[in-house]
Amino acid sequence: QVQVVESGGGWVQPGGSLRLSCAVSGMFFHLYDIGWYRQAPGKQRELVASVTSGGSTNYVDSVKGRFTISRDNAKKTVYLQMNSLKPEDAAVYYCNAKFVSRDLWGQGTQVTVSS
Repeated sequence: QVQVVESGGGWVQPGGSLRLSCAVSGMFFHLYDIGWYRQAPGKQRELVASVTSGGSTNYVDSVKGRFTISRDNAKKTVYLQMNSLKPEDAAVYYCNAKFVSRDLWGQGTQVTVSS
């Protein structure tokens, strides 16, 4: 059974950095398209960054230049490096893995940005 597990969340002051990890178990990781989503209280879940199986990346405008998504197929892991964090980046961050009919979500990891 394929599982998606996020880690790396926590508390950081504005301007700080965090690196989130998304580990996907099972076979064919290299064929999955991976997306990082976030959901703040009272707001809809939004796609923050994504990386395709071919390595193409995409970012929501609000994080461009601050966040970087990358994947390590050997480790079956996708990373989200978040720099220059702002209070409005605070949310639960979710990893989504898609491959053919599979659409898998992790349990989420909390990111808190405050002074």
